[in-house]
Amino acid sequence: MPQYTPPLRDMQFVMHEVLRVAEEYKAMPRHAEVDADTINAVIEEGGKFASEVTFPLNISGDEEGCTLDKATHEVTTPRGFKEAYARYVEGGWPALSADPEYGGQGLPIVLNQCVYEMLNSANQAWTMYPGLTHGAYEALHAHGTEEQKKTYLPKLTSGEWTGTMCLTEPHCGTDLGLLASRAEPQPDGTYKITGNKIFISAGEHDFVSNIIHLVLARLPDAPKGSKGISLFIVPKFNVNQDGSPGSRNGVYCGGLEHKMGIHGNATAQIVLDGAVGTLVGEPNKGLAAMFVMMNAARLGVGNQSLGLTEVAYQNALAYAKDRIQMRSLSSVKAKDKPADPIIVHPDVRKMLLTAKAYAEGGRALSLFSALLIDRELHHPDQKVRQDAAEMVALLTPIVKAFLTDNGHIATNACLQVFGGHGYIKEWGMEQFARDNRINMIYEGTNTIQSLDLLGRKVLGNNGATLQKFGKIIGALIAQEGVNEKMAEFINPLAVLADQMTKFTTELGFKGLQNPDEVGAAAVDYLRVAGHLVFGYFWARMAQVALREIAAGNTDPFYLAKVQTARFYFARLFPETATLMRTARSGSRSLMDTDAALA
Repeated sequence: MPQYTPPLRDMQFVMHEVLRVAEEYKAMPRHAEVDADTINAVIEEGGKFASEVTFPLNISGDEEGCTLDKATHEVTTPRGFKEAYARYVEGGWPALSADPEYGGQGLPIVLNQCVYEMLNSANQAWTMYPGLTHGAYEALHAHGTEEQKKTYLPKLTSGEWTGTMCLTEPHCGTDLGLLASRAEPQPDGTYKITGNKIFISAGEHDFVSNIIHLVLARLPDAPKGSKGISLFIVPKFNVNQDGSPGSRNGVYCGGLEHKMGIHGNATAQIVLDGAVGTLVGEPNKGLAAMFVMMNAARLGVGNQSLGLTEVAYQNALAYAKDRIQMRSLSSVKAKDKPADPIIVHPDVRKMLLTAKAYAEGGRALSLFSALLIDRELHHPDQKVRQDAAEMVALLTPIVKAFLTDNGHIATNACLQVFGGHGYIKEWGMEQFARDNRINMIYEGTNTIQSLDLLGRKVLGNNGATLQKFGKIIGALIAQEGVNEKMAEFINPLAVLADQMTKFTTELGFKGLQNPDEVGAAAVDYLRVAGHLVFGYFWARMAQVALREIAAGNTDPFYLAKVQTARFYFARLFPETATLMRTARSGSRSLMDTDAALA
């Protein structure tokens, strides 16, 4: 059976020693009273909930899955899921970072990110129910009318109701311009919405008395393409004047998807049959409102893979220390045993350290991104808010794609550590790999994220935001460039930072001549950018650890951090050289292939 221990020490290291979040919050009136003790207490309790309440339901939930009653269109979730959610609501967890005006606790997004990482490690399928709700809350908080906010936000904040986003249709995935669901205006100001949606996570379940669907659809006079999409609130039960659930709305689950993983989450086919909805925001401007939820979801999906990377690593490490097979190539290590533990073998260590490096680097990036959102929302200086918003926009596709790709690498490596046992269900490793695989597809495939990064976020503003991140890296290089103990971390980072400007400019010029050049290079480009960002954070973490060691701190945590940083720069970071070479190879080897693909 798998195990899970919340990585509280590493979270505290990133927040307090690397990012110094408590000092950051002193500049934000909303969070000025949030200190390290408060942060630590919250994440400790969140870790207990994840490890003690939801983690024990992970394997059983995967085995049971969800059940649809085709007569009533009601879905029953796996045993224990509903009760765990009730405890989640009772503990006030849905309200953690929500606006106090609607019943929230108003705590920083950084704390929410920590809690969700642990929940994802414990049980991604379960965590997606409240996760989607938080995204719906964000969209309505940003774009809802005062009446809509008053009606829905307190219920979503408390967890009394849950939310979804309904985008995808059978013929229409990422290309929302093809969307066909239609909305007919009614005399009372509402709309009747008809259409079919698929792949709707948490689309139907037995947790709560009402589910609030955010639905994309077209008005009768809407222009074609993505410019003609509107967003609507479509509750499962229409809401009475007093805020209670009323009559059953014309929205129901027509089927459940049979999936490779996340079996405990109800991925629903949603049928809209004249369902009553209310418009969110302006007509034909629905994508702007929905993108609030989609961007939150993209950061959340990256966090899902971070959670799975961490739990897979923990289990593979424990197994490698216990499992004996063969002898070490250099000398016998366990003289009292017939064979040595497999952790003595170099390639086993490589697989373990790969997962560890990707987990800890991902955690630093994830929490930095959350801190940027806190700045964007609550810092009193408008320029700080604007800079933070630009940086979040740049990092969002990297968080989503790089962390989920790394999660795929890591969960499969950790499965491999188990050998044949990794392929066996009872150990839990194959579930981590299966559950993670969807994250590379969710919320826009990783190719879409790559096109977004290179095409929109970098070339779209002539690299201005990328240059801002480059200045952050440059400041670290200037600070530590003459420190011999930091050379193995700073030198490769400085080389890549210098190469990145020329690399980006070159791709931009080629793209002007032939747009397919951008498409051919984008995936490799994002991965190079991901390593650039990870390299910065690994250098920062090594910097902090080396200072502690130099000051006489004998906590082995710091030596472990330095050793992991050394592994990352020696074994994973050099991937960038190959990626830049393949990105520069051009589109011809891909596009001039009609005969090969005939």
